[in-house]
Amino acid sequence: MSRPRARKRKLSYLEQALLELPLLSEVAADTRLLERTDKVSLIPLSWELIGDYVSRGAYKSDLDVGTELPANFYERNFDQYVFKVRKYNVKNHFSNFSSLLTYDKNGPVDYLDKFDTFGDVYSMVEQDAGKILLENLQDRSFRAALNLAGWKPIGDSQAQAVEWYQLDYEYAQKPNSTYYGFSEDSNFVIDQRGYNSFLHGQASEFMKTNDTRLHLNTIVQNVTWSDQGVNILNADGSCIDAAYAILTFSVGVLQSGDIHFSPELPDWKNIAIQTFQMGIYTKIFLQFPPDKTFWDKSTEFFLYASPTRGYYPVWQSLDHQDFLPGSGILFVTVVTDQSYVVDMQDDDTTKQQVLATLRQMFGQNNVPEPTAFMYPRWSTIPWAYGSYSNWPPGLTLEGHQNLRANNGRLWYAGEATSAEFFGFLQGAYFEGQMVGETIAGCLNGSDDARCASAKSYESLHGTTDREEYGPVNGWTESSFQTVGDVSGGGF
Repeated sequence: MSRPRARKRKLSYLEQALLELPLLSEVAADTRLLERTDKVSLIPLSWELIGDYVSRGAYKSDLDVGTELPANFYERNFDQYVFKVRKYNVKNHFSNFSSLLTYDKNGPVDYLDKFDTFGDVYSMVEQDAGKILLENLQDRSFRAALNLAGWKPIGDSQAQAVEWYQLDYEYAQKPNSTYYGFSEDSNFVIDQRGYNSFLHGQASEFMKTNDTRLHLNTIVQNVTWSDQGVNILNADGSCIDAAYAILTFSVGVLQSGDIHFSPELPDWKNIAIQTFQMGIYTKIFLQFPPDKTFWDKSTEFFLYASPTRGYYPVWQSLDHQDFLPGSGILFVTVVTDQSYVVDMQDDDTTKQQVLATLRQMFGQNNVPEPTAFMYPRWSTIPWAYGSYSNWPPGLTLEGHQNLRANNGRLWYAGEATSAEFFGFLQGAYFEGQMVGETIAGCLNGSDDARCASAKSYESLHGTTDREEYGPVNGWTESSFQTVGDVSGGGF
């Protein structure tokens, strides 16, 4: 059969300025573009609304209180980002990760002393990482570094739970890699409008209600790129030409092969895409009658040491005076390995597993049936295929730069392209700003060398030389920081 003819739309000169594909980066990029140029953008999204990645609104739930399914925390040490959260009055509150009670299969048990041991080991691992970086030594995994520092928790379910709380809970994966440049404080978003309210706020600065430049429920199938422009073919048969495009698909979507490129992406780009990792961060919510809550409502977190590492380990109460008092909501977080398991299970199977865990923790007769239960299945959602990215061991800064680098007039942005803040909303925001500024300069006739091509590497070596840590490879922070020092500025 012949292929149906695409309904091709030739954009006006102003619209040709930018064609952008989804995520937080598009808002930051568009804001920068309109600050620097009068060009406008066209944004096709497969979602039903702006900001599904940081929204509760796209999911039906029996919960009678709004809860965030994906991103919840924001770091308080990024002035520009914090300004946006405050500007749009996103309600949030400090999360006290030390407000913690510990349990195992026999019920309450105190193993908080293991956190002190882990803290000492973590300091040794940081020193080891600094030496590797400074002396340009061969990289190794975080697990190997922990082993070398004497932390070997195999067979000790309590130590494994502590390790999970300190590492997996942040990175959505087993000990692998880390980056230390964030605030010690994290705030938990409890705004009933949703975390994405600040995205809506900033988008409203350059878009109107029902703006025709925003194409919701639009699925991109093919991207044709060159040094002259970009052409997008959508699943509905529509076709869009643009002078430039910013692609902000997640690493999971890029790795899936759902999007086709013409011509095919070069090897150096494909290697970068397939090398970077995608974690899954799943929050499983239960709501109980407020008069039948069974946990200490003055405590924020409850840590369960299962004989199986990562099996429903960290529970968080939202029925707390600082969050959603009276809600009766408790949720448990699982990540990548266990997330794949629950993603393939039906709701009832998962619910019975989490209730069995709660009854081990709080007593068989103390935990009633929940009135509501729900969770998202991030690994199966076609516009996500995961939650956020991670930097794998052995990947050099140059290798990551290949993920950032453009192909012709097709540019890339998102949390994964941030060398410093991958995995965080801040990374997506700052990368969107950077690419927006670059393209705005190109449209305004700048002779910036980046208009031709960002730095990329066809041949990669095993380590990164110290002088390569700089803005050309997306690295502006110092790699030698102490607690509270996030000013950076390179070496």
